[in-house]
Amino acid sequence: MTAKAEAMHWIRGEWLADGQCRESIDPATGEVIGYFHDAPVATMQLAIDAAAEAFAGSHWRDDAYLRATALGHLADAFAARQQEVVDSLCAENGKIRPEATFEASLIPRALRFVSGLAMHNFGRVVESRPGQQTMSIREPVGVAGLIIPWNSPAYLCIRALAPALAAGCTAVVKMPHQAAQTAALLASIIASVPELPKGVVNIVTESGAEGARLLVDSPLVPVVSFTGSTVTGRAIARAAADRLKRVGLELGGKTPHLVFDDADLAAVLPVLEKSCTVFAGQFCMTGSRVLVQRGIADAVRAGLAQRLEAVRVGPARESSSQMGPLIDKAAVTRVDAAVEAAIAAGARPIVRGGPAQDPALAGGAFYRPTLLEIADQRLPIAREETFGPVQTLQLFDTEAEAIALANDSDYGLSACVWSRDADRPIRVARRLQAGLVSINSWANLAVEMEEGGFKSSGLGRLGGLASVEDFLEYKQITQDFIPHHH
Repeated sequence: MTAKAEAMHWIRGEWLADGQCRESIDPATGEVIGYFHDAPVATMQLAIDAAAEAFAGSHWRDDAYLRATALGHLADAFAARQQEVVDSLCAENGKIRPEATFEASLIPRALRFVSGLAMHNFGRVVESRPGQQTMSIREPVGVAGLIIPWNSPAYLCIRALAPALAAGCTAVVKMPHQAAQTAALLASIIASVPELPKGVVNIVTESGAEGARLLVDSPLVPVVSFTGSTVTGRAIARAAADRLKRVGLELGGKTPHLVFDDADLAAVLPVLEKSCTVFAGQFCMTGSRVLVQRGIADAVRAGLAQRLEAVRVGPARESSSQMGPLIDKAAVTRVDAAVEAAIAAGARPIVRGGPAQDPALAGGAFYRPTLLEIADQRLPIAREETFGPVQTLQLFDTEAEAIALANDSDYGLSACVWSRDADRPIRVARRLQAGLVSINSWANLAVEMEEGGFKSSGLGRLGGLASVEDFLEYKQITQDFIPHHH
């Protein structure tokens, strides 16, 4: 048997084996797939120092062409090694192969997009009064602290890292311990690009939050980008306020599907099912709220229930698997408790999934999809992010009621509108409080466009032209080029 991989930190262009050695677990089997070093807080400080020195001492911040070249070559490197990224996500993240392939395929695209953006950091020049010119230029702010979640760790790392690098920042990436093997793979791919000066990208893995806190508190890190839960995002914003740091936050969601009477049910039902089961519901855009117009409620309820009951739950290595495991057994316990509480509070189980009963799956963190019908919008199951394969079904009568129900949420990350009417989808989309509205589709996002949330779903945008904004500072320079004669 081959020796299991030992994931280390990548700092200043070197591998560091700092911290206690711990096990990486396959959530589909509970088996040990490798080992990782769990960073003590001192390791994070080393990474911050390395990034600060690289920002001050290399040409990275000044040389847009170097950055564009490096990002283009990084896209090539990820495209060439896509299969390794897919394999790592299947083994460590529990994603089934089509989902892992989708995640890995977004990475080169995001890098190619920002590689062009690196060359487009334009300012403005005006003759502000006769004989005086004023320039506005945009400069990189410095070290970016990037705190990455475990649910799509490869793409979400690059989604934050790519615009930070394009802007001319250097970066410290805090990866979660559930993605330690993937983090080491990302570091090895990044390390293969010669145009990246040592210390421009530093990757540290930790199980706790001490290193992440240091990133948020450090005077050397002027900008923090975090993807994760709203509770943690609020804590980061509060802590960052002490130094008036800028923060980009992509937080939780409670995506509603608004399914109108004139929707094409043959198209709707498979997507409703997938929106519950992709990444086992561990996705900020999981379609957790199904709002259905009364006329088609019976058809949707029956059709969706039939599909969810038929979902084949299993590990990625079995090609027949349609949904992988939750990230760990603790998540199974947590999700089931939320479902139990909802049923106790009056939710009606249409499909009562729950922990998988198949003995062959006993080692893994499998949870079968669940569908609950509710009439009370105040139930926590309708308001709080479940982060598991659980959907609620609610009925509405009018378009106005659908919009009001959809918007009655602390979250505003994404929403979906299903209708064959020519005008209704865009009319409704413009009234929904959400950063992404998918029409006759779900989570239908383009990396070339801005992505982020309204309300408690976040602050700032990743993807698109706006993605570099968090990482750039404006500077005004004025010069009198015709001397004043008094």
